[in-house]
Amino acid sequence: MDASSHEAWPVGRLAGVSHVSEAHFARSFKDAFGLPPHRYLLTRRLERAKALLRDTAMPILDIALQTGWNSLGTFGRVFRDVNGSSPSDWRAHEHAGKHDLARVPHCFVSAAYRPGLTSAVSEKRRRERPAKKEPSHKPEVL
Repeated sequence: MDASSHEAWPVGRLAGVSHVSEAHFARSFKDAFGLPPHRYLLTRRLERAKALLRDTAMPILDIALQTGWNSLGTFGRVFRDVNGSSPSDWRAHEHAGKHDLARVPHCFVSAAYRPGLTSAVSEKRRRERPAKKEPSHKPEVL
């Protein structure tokens, strides 16, 4: 899964390879890694995208496709939701503060740039959205 994070890894495929039920696989995976399989895969894709944004001049569309997204819009929205900025803004920020990462072990760099996805992206987006004021169904008393 780590080596091929650009591929589709539905729980059914993973459970089939492991010869267990989907529910058992999902539970066991979360127990072992602390994240559900989909969220784990998402962190790996974002981690790889950040490395490509930081270390290459590849177009953002190519990075999105190479890291497993089917659309630039989805990639941009998820990247922004998780990292707080668009891929192009993130790249500009990283290039503005050039670091000599060649001397740092790769595992440390990966850990430092790993997104902290303790909740689903949609949950995070919903929490950060201003609450809508519900219309009151009580009659006003004058």
